[in-house]
Formats: sequence, structure tokens, C-alpha cells
Amino acid sequence: MVFGSTLISFTGLIIRNMESAGALEINLIRGISLSITVFLILLFKYKLSAVSKIIAVGKPGLAAGFALATAGICLLQAMTNTTVAATLFICSSVPFLTAILAWFLLKETIAKFTLAAMCCAAVGVGIMLLGNDGTKSSYGALMAFFTAISFSVYAVIVRKHRSIEMLPALAISGILISLFCLLLLKNTLTFTWMDMFRCMLLGCFVSLIPNMLFLYSTRYLLAGELTFFMLFEFALGPFWVWIFINEVPSIWTMAGGFIVMTSVVIFILKEIKSKRFT
Repeated sequence: MVFGSTLISFTGLIIRNMESAGALEINLIRGISLSITVFLILLFKYKLSAVSKIIAVGKPGLAAGFALATAGICLLQAMTNTTVAATLFICSSVPFLTAILAWFLLKETIAKFTLAAMCCAAVGVGIMLLGNDGTKSSYGALMAFFTAISFSVYAVIVRKHRSIEMLPALAISGILISLFCLLLLKNTLTFTWMDMFRCMLLGCFVSLIPNMLFLYSTRYLLAGELTFFMLFEFALGPFWVWIFINEVPSIWTMAGGFIVMTSVVIFILKEIKSKRFT
């Protein structure tokens, strides 16, 4: 999960380097490339039984794909109607929402130490956003909240049905996002060949691998713990644009990011020391 969160934290850097593609174009190409890559992986892994694996996801897979697609679409709406800072602040509630849902639906309880680590990390995210002007769009804030809820629902679904091969759910989410963006864009596509390459990189690699690792980790981590590692992504993202394109983060961002990463690292070290993963 740490590796996956680190990889997907490069998303902002890649988007920053887009030449002309907008949010809809990015999500359209990303969704298509994600779906195609997942189908190819399933075909390579299961060969003739790939179709049966896709059918086997049933209603849980469809629900998971729909929830993940909804999260992606709402995130797009949030970031285009309010600041990125406000969006990330609201999305930082994902671990807590997931833990609550898992407690009600899966009877999974979060240990006191894990809850403390979550709270410390949430404080870190809050500090990161102190230096940013918040934004006053209630619609954008509402979409960010729906993003958090949708992803929490997705996490609980895949955790509950961890015995099912949920890779097809990623393809379903990519198809739904692509169709949504295509309907809005119609024939007004604007992007360069390099933009297309960057979008495909997002779909085939930067989005795919973390999501695959997320699904794999559902076998070993509780639902609330799974989404806890998303905060690592929020902390690392600003540092990549600082290092590679000299977009200097504020002192608040650096301080908050340090708290988030420290919370995650301490949590991991404690779990390893307890030999939970051996």
C-alpha cells in the first residue's frame, strides 16, 4: 500500500505537464487505457477462462466498479468547482468514513493505535492546507464529500468480497468514467500526442498498479487501514512538483506532509514489530 500510494502520488506531476488536455480528456483516455490494460491482464492470466472470471464478479463487482467510477467522476467535479486544497481536505475523511462503514457492515473494529495514527495523519493534512485559500463553492465541497463516500463504499465492498477476483471491477469503473466524459465532450477533444501518452501512462501504470495493489491488500488489511494509506499520497504529491518543476510548497505543506508520512511510517513499523504480516 505504501508503494501504491507513492506511485499514484505522481498523478499531480503528470497532470501539471499536460500541454492542452483538460480534465475530461485526461479522464477519458485514462479510463479507456485502464480498461483495455485490465482486460489484457485478465486474458494473459486466465486465458480462455478470462470471460468466466469477468462474469464471476457478479453484483459485488458491478457495485464496486460503479462506486469507484462515481468517486472518480465526483473528484473531477470537485477539483473543477473548488480548490485542490479544499478537495483534498474533505477527501482526507476517507479513512474515517471507511472505518465507520466497515464497523457497521463488516463488524471490523479499528485498534486504538491505528485510530490514533489516523487522527495524527488527519491533523497533518489539515496543516498542509492552512497555507491555501479555501474556497467557497458549496457544490465543489459536496462533490468532494461524495468522492470520499463513494471510495469508502468501494473499499468496504472489495474488502467484504476479497475472495472474488475484483480486477474486472477496475475495467468497469474505467468504462463508466470514459462514457461519462465522452458524453460531456462529444466531439470537442483537444490534446496533443504527448498528452495522449501521459494520459495512457496514468491509466496503464500510475492508476492501474496502485489499484491492483489495493485489491491485493484487502486480503491482509482492514478496510479502514487500506484507505489510511491514501493520506500518504496527499503528503507526497506536493513534493514531486517541488522537486521536478520547482513549484515550491509552503512551510505548512512541508510540516503537514512530514506529520502524515511520520504517522504512516510509525504505524507500519509497529505492525511489522507485532509480526502481523509474517
